[in-house]
Amino acid sequence: MTKVILSILCLMFSGSAVANSIFKCIKDDKIVFSQHSCPKEFRQHKIEYQLGITTETDSDKRTNTVDPLQALLQKEVISKTRLLQLLDSEMYRLKQENSYFEILRASELQKLERNRYWQKKETTDPAYIASIEEMNLHFDNLIANNASTIILLDDHKEQITLETSNAK
Repeated sequence: MTKVILSILCLMFSGSAVANSIFKCIKDDKIVFSQHSCPKEFRQHKIEYQLGITTETDSDKRTNTVDPLQALLQKEVISKTRLLQLLDSEMYRLKQENSYFEILRASELQKLERNRYWQKKETTDPAYIASIEEMNLHFDNLIANNASTIILLDDHKEQITLETSNAK
């Protein structure tokens, strides 16, 4: 029960486009949570969160999930104005996520600093320095990934804007 609540909370805070439904994959005594359909060898329960209500449904039928970024970039069934709105909202979400990563980095740094203090280690301790470098590398990679996605979305937005202005 704790795992279900924890995974639902994590998905709520992740801000992803499919954050209101996840899949609980069950095989023997192993339980895995995923945002995508479960592999064939797993039984599948769909967990949906909407308006403060969580619903778990046994759904062994597979669904094809579409990457929201790919759906935005392919622009098959979305009007140009709606696509521009979605691109803006996705860029905003990614910027917010980068801010959240900076908050997490500061929190993680405080945690490492507390551990170093209580273990009575110096700031020059190789293990402490390595853990800080590992933490910084992790968050730098997350932020760089989001920044590159923001640049890609911004380029696509400019392309759509040019196409729209040239069509007039």
